Amino acid sequence: MVELQESQLDAVFHALGDPTRRQMLHRLAQGEQTVGQLAEPLSMSLAAASKHIKALEGAGLISREVLGRIHVCHLNAAPLRAADEWLRRYEAFWNARLDRLEALLLEEGAAASASDAAPSRRQRSTAPKTSPPPKRSSR
Repeated sequence: MVELQESQLDAVFHALGDPTRRQMLHRLAQGEQTVGQLAEPLSMSLAAASKHIKALEGAGLISREVLGRIHVCHLNAAPLRAADEWLRRYEAFWNARLDRLEALLLEEGAAASASDAAPSRRQRSTAPKTSPPPKRSSR
């Protein structure tokens, strides 16, 4: 059963790896579409669109209903749940990393603020400078 799940997950990620197929899924999320309707905005032939649809069907992301000569496609979002669950494992990893980065940046910012607030030994006096008195000649 694990191999079956991994195989389907591989198919889902393969299907999602193509921008044309992602666009088709996006349009199907808005409602059913015929193969012709899916192909039209992509300026592709029905044969090319059919190849993309077969990849989406293979991943279980869509189903196709044949009504005479018209093929109507429907979104099946359930396989996306498995992909989402797989990605969520890494969400915790990245959240922990980003939390640590935030803490380090806050520490660095606090240290920089503290050093800016401390008076520097090299700071010049704010009193106006006066020139030394002219030397007198001894005549």
